Amino acid sequence: MIPFIFFIHQFQLRKLKEEKTCEDYGRMVRDKVEEAKWKGLDVNEHWQLMKCMMMETGQDICGMSKGPRSHKETWWWNEEVAEAVKDKKIKYGKWKKENKKEVWKEFKKSRHNAKRVISSAKEKKHVQMIQMTLRVKMKFCKWQSRC
Repeated sequence: MIPFIFFIHQFQLRKLKEEKTCEDYGRMVRDKVEEAKWKGLDVNEHWQLMKCMMMETGQDICGMSKGPRSHKETWWWNEEVAEAVKDKKIKYGKWKKENKKEVWKEFKKSRHNAKRVISSAKEKKHVQMIQMTLRVKMKFCKWQSRC
């Protein structure tokens, strides 16, 4: 089953790090605050109005993004692969710290092992997909022959 992916729109807040953009944002918010009618509002309404002003100004000045990048689900990932990759990452970190030949050889072995585990996991999932496809095809053929 393909997971449903949707985007959460967000402001590109990194643009506020630029001095000119930050000044424009502050100026526009101040202008909107001065124009707003605050009398007769309770605290919640006051907050909502202020929030809307800031959000609209942020959208105008900074723009919107589609949200954080979502990682696709890896269909062949399993616990064995996770363990091999974790071991490889640990050995890589150890090699980066110590920078010795023996540690490099250990890292190479764990990297080779991780590649082997990943390829075998992919192969197993491919076989499972083929078998499932054949079963569905056989059921469809039986159903079609009845009609």
